[in-house]
Amino acid sequence: MLLDASFARELEALRKRLRVRARSGGGGDHTAKRRGSSAEFLEHRPYAPGDDLRRIDWLAFARTGEPVFKLFRAEEDVIVRLVVDASASLGESAGEPNKLDMAKRIAAAIGYMALADSERAQVMAASEGLSFVSEPSRGRNALPKLLRDLDRVDGSAAGGTSRTPKDVKSGTDLSRAIEQVIVRSSRPGMLVIISDFMDAGPFDAAITHAAAAGHDIALVQVLSREEVEPQWDGDYALVDVESNATVEVTMDAGALEAYLARLNQLVLGLRALAKKVQGTYVRIVTDEPLLPVVRRFVGRVVD
Repeated sequence: MLLDASFARELEALRKRLRVRARSGGGGDHTAKRRGSSAEFLEHRPYAPGDDLRRIDWLAFARTGEPVFKLFRAEEDVIVRLVVDASASLGESAGEPNKLDMAKRIAAAIGYMALADSERAQVMAASEGLSFVSEPSRGRNALPKLLRDLDRVDGSAAGGTSRTPKDVKSGTDLSRAIEQVIVRSSRPGMLVIISDFMDAGPFDAAITHAAAAGHDIALVQVLSREEVEPQWDGDYALVDVESNATVEVTMDAGALEAYLARLNQLVLGLRALAKKVQGTYVRIVTDEPLLPVVRRFVGRVVD
């Protein structure tokens, strides 16, 4: 289950802290900052703790006895684009949940907060580019659609059809996927990239390009416990689940030290990239609780 009722209640307390720095320029539910902007009433929704008391409809409360919150359509709109790495390295990873399951849970949590605040949310799957793009949806009633869209993201890296490692002929191209998001986006928004970022090619330039195009960048790195605390010892024939290439290695103390140094280099690079684009970077290991990560995400931290 991507979201349960108790976790959703925790997200309700956090959603008002989620701030998107990009504005898409379309009609939305945030009061525009430009002078002369006009806002029109859109709809009511039930009051939730943390809502601005000035926007409670007191006349409706007097009639019904139930507090309701007034939403307005303004000149600016917000869209949260959730780009989930659908490569085999996530879908076929060890552990419970595996990396892809955790990535989808994170996407569901962020998407829920966006929809609950009457923003738009969109799911995209990244593999050798974009392999799946959902239609953007808005509001709490769109949550079932968001969860169905996330269910369509699998670790086969293509079109919702399962593939074995032998069938996979090429790996993930995260850079290409990000560039395709930029091309497809008529307006900028929050761009949340959820991946292990263990991509064969450089993706820094694409993320920098997205930031320059006005997107608010958030990087969420998902790793397994085996990857951060490897317990390997001896000779192994390692098979790349994306390319099916086999590499024979001897895992001794020196090899483990070199591997951990490379992993640390990747983490430091993501941290520096997030700071460069004034974005967010959070990291989670799959056996860790999700809620603290969501708290750090809405706090717009750089881990």
